[in-house]
Amino acid sequence: MTQVLLKRTVLFVAFVLCWAVFAAVIAHGSPAAGQRGVVPFSGFAPGTIVVKTSERHLYYVLDDYRALRFPVGVGREGMTWTGTARVEGKYVKPAWSPPEEIRRDNPSLPEVIPGGSPHNPMGDAALTLRGGEYAIHGTNNPRSIGGFVSYGCIRMFNRDIRELYRIVAVGTPVIVEQ
Repeated sequence: MTQVLLKRTVLFVAFVLCWAVFAAVIAHGSPAAGQRGVVPFSGFAPGTIVVKTSERHLYYVLDDYRALRFPVGVGREGMTWTGTARVEGKYVKPAWSPPEEIRRDNPSLPEVIPGGSPHNPMGDAALTLRGGEYAIHGTNNPRSIGGFVSYGCIRMFNRDIRELYRIVAVGTPVIVEQ
């Protein structure tokens, strides 16, 4: 009788664990579906941020064989860029002053949108690049993630930029590829 009870308990625990994993995948997506997760990745030095614009993914290289992958929104047609940079600054809930090009296209924008405002496109945090010309930042418009949507910045879900902000330092190399 004890063996039967033990088998039933083991089967029940296995069933509960399977349902828990299934529920987590449904709620958060799986890395294979393009969501955040550790994925096979090589060819770049550990500690490097690699943005693959055509994939709309950002990779933080963990070691010679793996990277932490995040879905991102990237520059719209004619506004993407490629090349190298370094993280020059790290900011939590930064205020945002629209650059001239954006102000020309949206003249009703205020001079400055305070950090933490729901109208601030920088979201929860920002990593600035190239003298502040571009940034890897959060967004208060999560529907824009996965698209060609910005003036050249790399947009992330707020939860993802908070994680990236936590693990990178000023000086981290950034490579943006098509």
